[in-house]
Amino acid sequence: MLNITLPDGSQRQFPGPVTVAEVAASIGAGLAKAALGGKVHGKLVDTSYQITEDAPLAIVTAKDADGLDMIRHSTAHLLAYAVKELFPDAQVTIGPVIDNGFYYDFSYKRPFTPEDLVAIEKKMAELAAKDEPVVRRVLPRDEAVAYFKGLGEHYKAEIIASIPSNEDVSLYREGAFEDLCRGPHVPSTGKLKHFKLMKVAGAYWRGDHRNEMLQRVYGTAWASKEDLQQYLTMLEEAEKRDHRKLGKELDLFHIDDHAPGLVFWHPNGWTVWQQVEQYMRRVYRDNGYQEVKGPQILDQTLWEKTGHWDKYRDNMFVTESEKRDYALKPMNCPGHILIFKQGIKSYRDLPLRYGEFGQCHRNEPSGGLHGIMRVRGFTQDDGHIFCTEDQILPECDTFTKVLKQVYADFGFTEILYKVSTRPAARIGSDELWDKAEKALMDSLRHSGCEFVISEGDGAFYGPKIEYTLKDALGREWQCGTIQVDFNLSERLDAEYVAEDGSRQRPVILHRAIVGSLERFIGILIEQHAGALPVWLAPVQVVVAGITDAQADYVQEVAKALQKQGLRVETDLRNEKITYKIREHALQKLPYILVVGDKERASGAVAVRARGNKDLGVMPLEKFAELIQADVSSRV
Repeated sequence: MLNITLPDGSQRQFPGPVTVAEVAASIGAGLAKAALGGKVHGKLVDTSYQITEDAPLAIVTAKDADGLDMIRHSTAHLLAYAVKELFPDAQVTIGPVIDNGFYYDFSYKRPFTPEDLVAIEKKMAELAAKDEPVVRRVLPRDEAVAYFKGLGEHYKAEIIASIPSNEDVSLYREGAFEDLCRGPHVPSTGKLKHFKLMKVAGAYWRGDHRNEMLQRVYGTAWASKEDLQQYLTMLEEAEKRDHRKLGKELDLFHIDDHAPGLVFWHPNGWTVWQQVEQYMRRVYRDNGYQEVKGPQILDQTLWEKTGHWDKYRDNMFVTESEKRDYALKPMNCPGHILIFKQGIKSYRDLPLRYGEFGQCHRNEPSGGLHGIMRVRGFTQDDGHIFCTEDQILPECDTFTKVLKQVYADFGFTEILYKVSTRPAARIGSDELWDKAEKALMDSLRHSGCEFVISEGDGAFYGPKIEYTLKDALGREWQCGTIQVDFNLSERLDAEYVAEDGSRQRPVILHRAIVGSLERFIGILIEQHAGALPVWLAPVQVVVAGITDAQADYVQEVAKALQKQGLRVETDLRNEKITYKIREHALQKLPYILVVGDKERASGAVAVRARGNKDLGVMPLEKFAELIQADVSSRV
């Protein structure tokens, strides 16, 4: 008898080999209908997979994350099937799952149009409605190459030819379409009901600009109609909140072709920047950091010593002067270590905390640039803590508490915690990595934070905690990090005098809270849909007169508020007050003060708050108290 162990610990017995689908059917008709695949010994397989020995099995449905990935992967194949039906001359290449969906690259004689996407999506729905079985078969590599060449699918044949000759390859067929794939896939096309094609873009074959430009069709697929609609609604809202669109509308910044990947900050945007930077500067001050400033350009030999030159060279901007090679710094850590090395340091000096608003440059590919979210020049709220091994836990614990307060002040209350462990390419001994990884996990446990482990995603010099924000739309943004580094102090010969008089290497904690200020401001813009909290708003108040007769009082009100540290503008234009109010409302200003003859006579102001809220007439002093309370509370 063959024993199948289910996730609840119960067992089912079968007289011989059994498929995942047959096990699901033995449990119940409902599960048999819902089954998309299975997990045998933790490996994801098709429902047609035959189990030949005792094994644990979990039935995978659309409710599972693995099931959703299977739906998306299978929908990518359905897309290719539809394209081949409508455009037989198109050649298929690859179609992987990505966040929230999938894409498939095609070679075709002309670009696909929006009308083509509509037709392709319609054809996908027709093919799905046929509920054709998805069938797997295996061929020797060379036979598979010949098969796809015979179909005229030269890109697919090239992919298969790159597989070792002694390996077999799996193919999946649905109706008239067959594709190379490891699988697994849903059992039939009828499982694919809730999808939408999103856009088409260009993509070079194998990511090489020297190769042909292909047509990349993006799509999304979900387990239910409600999930699909919720996602599409979120995308609509995200488009309204796009920081690039709002950056232009609110006159915050622009990106120019004369400096790709670099930001031109306008007065309004630079005001927001200053509020973020000055806030973080107070965080430095209140938590024992000494602010430092390092140079932009450092000798190549320094980057060779740290290991960055070997592992990060392609992302560095380099230059030469007087026959010496230099690089613009992509990170601040080597400079902070050189500052630490100036003068003798004692164990009594530790922990020593350096902070810098350090400007860095990284040679990101042009295709990856995205507004101010992904740039080539950026400034980090960077810091490095030089400490002993015994100080790692309390320093990481304190850092997490500070970070949580900072995020709350900026309006983020939901944080995800991830510990990234040692990568395959790394420096330092396993013993040191063991210590570093344990210290990070212990610090999160001590702080009461639940976390996940991301195997192999640490930096080459040490593991790290990644702190990820969830915004108003449920999107995730990784911002903060703290990394334990036992290695760079050795490489750059940094040391301190221990209590027993010996020379020891400090542990270096690399840490950032908001990370790139450019990116964080972009996140803030989208989080608040451009309506930044009063304490961050570039202009907090505008004072507008109804007629020219109130010009002097408008100036008087503005100066009184400015003396209290508020950012105030005046509007003395010869325009109707309704026009002024509407225009300033579009700029998402927190408060608009309207003054006429009555307000001037009584020393009052008529207050309109953002969101078209009429707060009525009040004494100027009362309004000043109201807005100062807003600023102080950071609401």
